Amino acid sequence: MTKYREILRLASLGISQQSIADSCGVSKKTVNRVLKRARELNLSWPLEPNETDAALAGILFPSTKKQVSPNKRMPDFDYIQKELLRNGVNKKLLWTEYLEECRQSGEEPLMYSQFCYYIQQDEQKRRATMHISRKPGEQIEVDWAGDPAHITDPDTGEIIDAWLFVGVMTYSQYPYVEAFINEKQRSWITAHVHMYEYFGGVTRILVPDNTKTAVIHTHDWYTQELNTIYHEMAEHYNTAIIPARVRAPKDKPNAEGTVGVISTWITAALRNEQFFSLAELNRAIREKLEEFAHRQFQKKEGSRYEIFMGEELPLLAKLPATPYELAEWKQATVQFNYHISVDGMLYSVPYEFIKRKVDVRVTDTMIEIFYSHNRIASHRRLHGRKGQYSTVTEHMPVDHQQYLEWNGDRFRNWAQRIGTNTYTVVNAILTSQRVEQQSYRSCMGLLKLADKYSAQRLEAACQKALSYTASPSYKSIKNILAAGQDKLDQDARASDTTATQSKHAITRGADYYRR
Repeated sequence: MTKYREILRLASLGISQQSIADSCGVSKKTVNRVLKRARELNLSWPLEPNETDAALAGILFPSTKKQVSPNKRMPDFDYIQKELLRNGVNKKLLWTEYLEECRQSGEEPLMYSQFCYYIQQDEQKRRATMHISRKPGEQIEVDWAGDPAHITDPDTGEIIDAWLFVGVMTYSQYPYVEAFINEKQRSWITAHVHMYEYFGGVTRILVPDNTKTAVIHTHDWYTQELNTIYHEMAEHYNTAIIPARVRAPKDKPNAEGTVGVISTWITAALRNEQFFSLAELNRAIREKLEEFAHRQFQKKEGSRYEIFMGEELPLLAKLPATPYELAEWKQATVQFNYHISVDGMLYSVPYEFIKRKVDVRVTDTMIEIFYSHNRIASHRRLHGRKGQYSTVTEHMPVDHQQYLEWNGDRFRNWAQRIGTNTYTVVNAILTSQRVEQQSYRSCMGLLKLADKYSAQRLEAACQKALSYTASPSYKSIKNILAAGQDKLDQDARASDTTATQSKHAITRGADYYRR
């Protein structure tokens, strides 16, 4: 689906339509059409969270009945480029094969002149680069350096690789460098957060390499999809991510060039030094980085630091009030008790989503739950003892909400008014679970049994259950009442009493024969 939200967000930042098209994986024509339609409807960024891409599609381009017209089939350009490299294969031959394919599929073909024109356009795209001179404070290029630095484990003496993240202000070439133990998502995002703090502001555009932590790779060199977490970070800092294309180093010339310089100036300069921690290595890198930034240019006046401070820093956008908090995405299935489990803790969602698979965004402080890209619940993240519950009243069915009116003490007081046996059972149920609230449903069940069968029968059933076990369950007492076993005991006791009082009855009771 077209990324309508992202198109409108990037447009609000003043990003060019071509750059928006590259970032969102659509044509410039599509971007122009979306922005034109949004202006007609007075629709602009920021948007409400419920205005998803699907909702925006219906607003911007509502479906209407159109006359059916056959679409012309476009050639498979990748296949054509490969076939043209083979001896004896030309465009005329490929067009003839293309016509036959269209005939078999019932699609309308291009004319031969159109066929050749689109092939030529595709060839030009493949040869094109995006080397564009940038304005001060407009763009940062980021990448991992090719050669790692090294750390020595103080206990084992093992040599551990440390990978260098490099961020470069495109205009001034002012760099930021930090070492990490790995090139995983957390390191990548943390590096960006630290880089923005180091620069003291945010550029309009961010150009990463095609690393997995930035871009989800597809089969097509020209179709790119941003990593979800990376995109969230860009929204937090209100910047636009425009990835460099695969095998197109001219899209990102400054980072590519600076990486080599950094490898020489920092990594090579520290080659004979030994570091026993990542923090120690990064302190040495920071010193070398400051020296590098203050070096005077050979072919022009000033240094990277001077150009950055004088021309770029004043033009950077302000940092957000809080740094971006790294999030982890997980999937969960809503349980029958309308809760999901995340790291041993349970969080409620509206009961209508029972048995549905949901997406969960996890940070150190928050749990956000999404269904079909819409947020349906959010909770403060629980920490500490496993098995804790975070339940929102509105997520519960109406008949379950009444449970909240009860607590352990209220259940015990109610049971005591019925009888000692009922009290013993209720107390056993309340203490059977790790969390008392988990036993409220069983206690509520006993309350309803008293309404259905009477308090006297419930007391008798509890007495009988206690004769079997010290910790009876709600289910066992329910079965006793349903089977009428409590009545049988009452009838037996009544019969014994009558027989004892009769002058002609045997005076020895049943207890006598149990001795």
